Formats: sequence, structure tokens, C-alpha cells
Amino acid sequence: MIGEDGEQLGVMSSQEALRLAEEAGVDLVKIAPNAAPPVVKIIDFSRYRYEQRRREKEQKKKQNVIEVKEVRLTPNIDTNDLNTKISAARKFLEKGNKVKVSLRFRGREMSRMGQSKYILDDFAAALAECAQVDKPSKAEGRSLVMILSPKKK
Repeated sequence: MIGEDGEQLGVMSSQEALRLAEEAGVDLVKIAPNAAPPVVKIIDFSRYRYEQRRREKEQKKKQNVIEVKEVRLTPNIDTNDLNTKISAARKFLEKGNKVKVSLRFRGREMSRMGQSKYILDDFAAALAECAQVDKPSKAEGRSLVMILSPKKK
């Protein structure tokens, strides 16, 4: 049993612990119910819940959520359009997001899927200074997909 101010009160029966809690005018909370013997603490339960929520909120704040942004390309993309897509991907990577680059094929373009792989390789080479390839280009249905992530500094 642990007291209100954190000092150890030792091992005692549950009735005695409950009596001490009632005398103090607060609740008896099981901190570690699976331990042998279970660990209980004399504390105001509403305050305990408030502190738990506050701790969880702090942990959520410290979490860094990584989004996956997508850049879509076509096999017959012009160099200026490709440069525009590269600069957009660079902005996503600088913000710390991952980038999914998909090269989409339609109709007769499907027959040239193998020859168009160089577009994704050029894309990755252009972003080599700020990105690393997480997942190399791979065919998924009607598109080739590659995933880039920001380089660790």
C-alpha cells in the first residue's frame, strides 16, 4: 500500500487499507492489480484520472505523424512537367512526409511498362540529395509505384 504523499505503508489487509482511505476522505485505487500482493494507493480518484489524461495528451503531442503524399506521373511526361512534380515532391520531403510516386499507365501504354521504369529512376536520382528510396519501383496493377522518405540528417 502506498500513501497519499507517496510513502510506502507496507502490506496490509484490504479492509484495513479501505478504512485508512475512508479516514483520509479519499479513494483506494489499485495501481498494479496483477502483482502479488496487489499494489493500492490512497488517492483522490478524479485527480488520478485527470493526471492520466494529461499524461496521455502530452504523449500524443510528442508523437510525430508521418503522412504519405502521392505524386502521380504518366509515361509520356514532358521534362518541364517532371521538374514541377520533382519540386512538389521535394517540398513534401522537406516537411518530413514520405512520398509515393506512382507512374500510371492507360490503354496501350501498358505494353511499355518495362521501358518506362527509367522515369521513376530519374525521379529518385533528382531527389537523391534529400530523399532515399524506401521501396523501389514495383508494378501494382496498372501502375509502377516507388516510395521515397526524407534522408536522416
